[in-house]
Amino acid sequence: MSLKIDQDHSRFRNIVRGKIRQNLRRYISQGEMLGRKGKDLVSIPIPHIEIPRFTFGDKQQGGVGQGAGDAGDPVGGESEEEGDGSGQAGKDAGEHALEVDVTLDELADILGEELELPAIENKGKSRIIAAKDRYTGIRRVGPESLRHFKRTYKEALRRAIAAGSYNPANPIVVPQKEDKRFRSWKEDHEPVANAVIIYMMDVSGSMGDEQKEIVRIESFWIDTWLRRQYQGLESRYIIHDAVAREVDRETFFKTRESGGTMISSAYKLAAQLIEEHYPSDEWNIYPFHFSDGDNWSMDDTLTCVELLKREILPKVNLFAYGQVESPYGSGQFIKDLREHFGAEDSVIVSEIRDRDAIVGSIKEFLGKGK
Repeated sequence: MSLKIDQDHSRFRNIVRGKIRQNLRRYISQGEMLGRKGKDLVSIPIPHIEIPRFTFGDKQQGGVGQGAGDAGDPVGGESEEEGDGSGQAGKDAGEHALEVDVTLDELADILGEELELPAIENKGKSRIIAAKDRYTGIRRVGPESLRHFKRTYKEALRRAIAAGSYNPANPIVVPQKEDKRFRSWKEDHEPVANAVIIYMMDVSGSMGDEQKEIVRIESFWIDTWLRRQYQGLESRYIIHDAVAREVDRETFFKTRESGGTMISSAYKLAAQLIEEHYPSDEWNIYPFHFSDGDNWSMDDTLTCVELLKREILPKVNLFAYGQVESPYGSGQFIKDLREHFGAEDSVIVSEIRDRDAIVGSIKEFLGKGK
């Protein structure tokens, strides 16, 4: 019975995964699940899945084909007249989509399957060490919870045979205290692959609420995929107009300022964070910059190019620039990056015209497995 239940549950989970894959692009573009995100689970509305259930009728009430009536009488009522549709609106709730809880790891796997994202190739420079207990040996003392049954039985059997008390016709073996064996452990130290995402966003007046919502949705999916790839992931947030500053996640997506835009201020702060907190031989580093493409001057753009060449690109796995289309932005910066870094494998640029372009942008950023 337990095996049958497990099989049914597994089959149902496969149906759910299929429905999520079928509607994934809509979930991504609409941001439908972001408001349902918990610490480790996301509740996703799944349409058109009927949950199997038993329906019990009242006793002594008859059933189909039972009770009084003649052939041709309508089922469920005495009147043959059809309704005219003029009744009042009903007060009962209609059918709703089923919400299922999906772990972020499952969500990342579905994302990877749907977008055909390759597993990320770790740079192999991680020196961060994590301690992990492994049960690798046997000893004579320990708590009962760690008693090794097979080894204990073998010791008891060996003692009984040596003492001549073992009877094959009545093979009862009672372990004594000296027969007991317990699992022992040792602490292994192994490298842990860690990563940091440094999000940067232009918050000048040309970046409106819709542009920031696009960034919020895309960053959720980027986080979800990278957390599946690494055992430890940190996120840092930088906002900038003419001046850059580090903020928390909530401030990052809600701040709206005005004034000029100097992108180099964000790149300088990102380079400083990397230098002070994330040495490249220990961390996998992913800066993501979102903007509408406006910059204060060509001089500042050239400063950005120098910062990328000298201080950022040599240390990071990937530098990603997403340009969110705005009715007020010139869109020039992505052209400048393509001109200077078009041949650089570690620089990925993407134009995000609207919400429907988020899926393609994620694939452009993560599709190389860097």
